Amino acid sequence: MCQSNTLQGPDLHTGKWLQFPQLALRRRLGQLSCMSRPALKLRSWPLTILYYLLPFGALKPLTRVGWRPVSRVALYKSVPTRLLSRAWGRLNQVELPTWLRKPVYSLYIWTFGVNMKEAAVEDLHHYRNLSEFFRRKLKPQARPVCCLHSVISPSDGKILNFGQVKNCEVEQVKGVTYSLESFLGPRISTEDLHFSEASPGNSFQQQLVTKEGNELYHCVIYLAPGDYHCFHSPTDWRVSHRRHFPGSLMSVNPGVARWIKELFCHNERVVLTGDWKHGFFSLTAVGATNVGSIRIYFDQDLHTNSPCYSKGSYNDFSFVSNNNKEGIPMRKGEHLGEFNLGSTIVLIFEAPKDFKFHLKAGQKIRFGEALGSL
Repeated sequence: MCQSNTLQGPDLHTGKWLQFPQLALRRRLGQLSCMSRPALKLRSWPLTILYYLLPFGALKPLTRVGWRPVSRVALYKSVPTRLLSRAWGRLNQVELPTWLRKPVYSLYIWTFGVNMKEAAVEDLHHYRNLSEFFRRKLKPQARPVCCLHSVISPSDGKILNFGQVKNCEVEQVKGVTYSLESFLGPRISTEDLHFSEASPGNSFQQQLVTKEGNELYHCVIYLAPGDYHCFHSPTDWRVSHRRHFPGSLMSVNPGVARWIKELFCHNERVVLTGDWKHGFFSLTAVGATNVGSIRIYFDQDLHTNSPCYSKGSYNDFSFVSNNNKEGIPMRKGEHLGEFNLGSTIVLIFEAPKDFKFHLKAGQKIRFGEALGSL
């Protein structure tokens, strides 16, 4: 005998009470599905934000009737970080009244553990705005440069990852990788770098290695907001080319780096490539939230986080010309550039197989200390 699903008595009212919202929600979701993607995202964001913020899964019943929240990663990527970073940059350049400088900078020093005894100028009243304070210089002997090792740390920071590059992928943090070719962009002209022509079947990684028996190595250094924000040449090398990638300015905090795959490929960055005595060498300054300004001292044409550049493109500039066949020679420890606030430095270089890093993942390091040697 067939059983009836008809509700009677008190159950009838309960059933209607449960079914009516579901029917209304399905109709509303059907209307949303007919909208254009931008309009749909605009309508979905408020609900998505509430979904992640409200306690006890208050909006979880919505998922039972077909609604799905935007993922946390997509929601974070939708934040206009470039615009916010430009606004922060303008705010940083506002001159503070003399009486306000010490309280503001003292709060920053206390929050991020800044050691002002190392600063070239310890008097807080000297720094007219936040930007000058972020880019403060150090006393000449505060960071002695190690002469015994071939590669030194270009900046203060925390070692996120290091080692050999394998399968054309690099680790941004343990277990989270990004494509070497996406990060550096297409291979640069051999005319700039004096590399031998690569055979068509070689991988991108193999094309960067210029000498038989060498390997490709990488090292990732994260600069926290309280660190010294200038970066220096990690070895004696020759800079031949600069490639600027306009992009997002998401946080490069290790927690976020574990969360977003290929974060360094999405963010704005400046890739300096050239060669050292063992072959290919590159240093990449990766921008982050509130760090739209990346400055390279010898490159006056570089302008980062500019609205005239669109994401997804890149701009090349060669330092090799008819008048300058050697590019820009850099000595180990020489001033190279600076960030506003903190960010990340990525080194990718070629070296013989017996190259050894003198590091531990997660350790704090200071500019001038050894990264590795042969």
